[in-house]
Amino acid sequence: MPLVAGVDSSTTACKVEVRDVDSGAVVASGRAAHPATAPPRSEQHPRDWQAAFAAACAEAGVPGVHRPAALSIAAQQHGLVVLDASGQVLRPAKLWNDTESAPDADALVAALPGGAADWAKACGSVPTAAFTVSKLRWLRRCEPDVWRRTAKVLLPHDWLTFRLTGSQTTDRGDASGTGYWSPSDGAYRNDLLALVGDGVDWAIALPDVLAPDAMAGEWADTGILVGPGTGDNMATALGLGLRPGDLVLSFGTSGTAFTVRDQPAADPTGTVAGFADATGHYLPLVCTMNASKVTDAAARLLGADHGRFDALALAAPAGAGGLVMVPFLDGERTPNRPDARGTLAGLRSDVTPEHLARAAVEGVVCNLLAGAELLGPTDGRVLLVGGAARSAAYRRVVADLTGRPVLVPKAEELVAAGAAVQAAALSVGCDFGAVTEAWKLRAGDVVEPDLAVDATAVRAAYAAAARLA
Repeated sequence: MPLVAGVDSSTTACKVEVRDVDSGAVVASGRAAHPATAPPRSEQHPRDWQAAFAAACAEAGVPGVHRPAALSIAAQQHGLVVLDASGQVLRPAKLWNDTESAPDADALVAALPGGAADWAKACGSVPTAAFTVSKLRWLRRCEPDVWRRTAKVLLPHDWLTFRLTGSQTTDRGDASGTGYWSPSDGAYRNDLLALVGDGVDWAIALPDVLAPDAMAGEWADTGILVGPGTGDNMATALGLGLRPGDLVLSFGTSGTAFTVRDQPAADPTGTVAGFADATGHYLPLVCTMNASKVTDAAARLLGADHGRFDALALAAPAGAGGLVMVPFLDGERTPNRPDARGTLAGLRSDVTPEHLARAAVEGVVCNLLAGAELLGPTDGRVLLVGGAARSAAYRRVVADLTGRPVLVPKAEELVAAGAAVQAAALSVGCDFGAVTEAWKLRAGDVVEPDLAVDATAVRAAYAAAARLA
């Protein structure tokens, strides 16, 4: 029985799934936590990722009793890992949700004559605090000694792949989230890197961008093939076998909405990130910083576990009796409000715990849907994924506010599953979609919308509150 492994090195934990190549059945799995972190300074040391990877692999029996023929690593996007000339990590990695580089993002946008529009043309995206290019400028501005010693710049999945294979590589999906690689050109943009600063030989400092059908190398001393890896959202798209017109709504620590296109996107407002994907297509994406952690915070305030919180939210009417939560708890990326905080609007003396729970879920969903509208037409499936997809309240609110049937895939660890799809396709030399189809990763539950819900009114009330927040 040939095996492959998929790795999800997320913000919160490292998860490993070992799957049978033929059926896709999960043979073993492992999980190990990463150190907790929160904005504005959100950092983790890469050695903690490596320790969690080793622990998760050990729990899954990798590379021992469950020895895969190949594995692939997916990880949180955007994070900045800087190495010295000997390959040693110089400082903790700044993560995607670190907002300290917000002034640097603004300065970079202003540095091009055409501002945001020129950035969108150059690399498909407009820098925010999340992007690696902004974090690089922060490093030069705030830690010049580290900047001078920087010889290599990697992303989280690049660094883990480097630790396994000794190769400094990345994939086109994660490269497109840096702010200095162009999906339309398929190349790094040295002119954009020059805006960060001089003194770094970028031709040497940046990893090679692998083609979708390339391998990064072998896991040292094991002979296990290592795929190119990718970012977490690109891995999810692989796991879902995403088709043009499909809309994915993902609610985890962050919220993301994305679809797949045949042509690169370039949104001059910067709301839509014009990413590439791991298959050779393009993945326009909108990301919010505040998703399930908002409802976790509301549940904590109500003294409710997840099950009780769901029951409270479902017991309230749509619209939460006029209570609206704007969920910008830790600043926000979409809209670009890094210094914002959450607000409650429409608070009345008859407010109930049920109203608060419902308002928290609706606020998170409304904010992501507002961004998703900018992706353009999505007339295919609506897929709900991420940790919050297990929540009956999220399922109900997403279906009601989109007014469309919502598919909730049965596979819970879709990032790890997508990484395993990549490993399987490359190890046996077949199409990514063929693996997804054989493994039946598109199977799931369908939630029908309640068409009696006035979704337009709920979303309009949210939009009005958000404008004032």
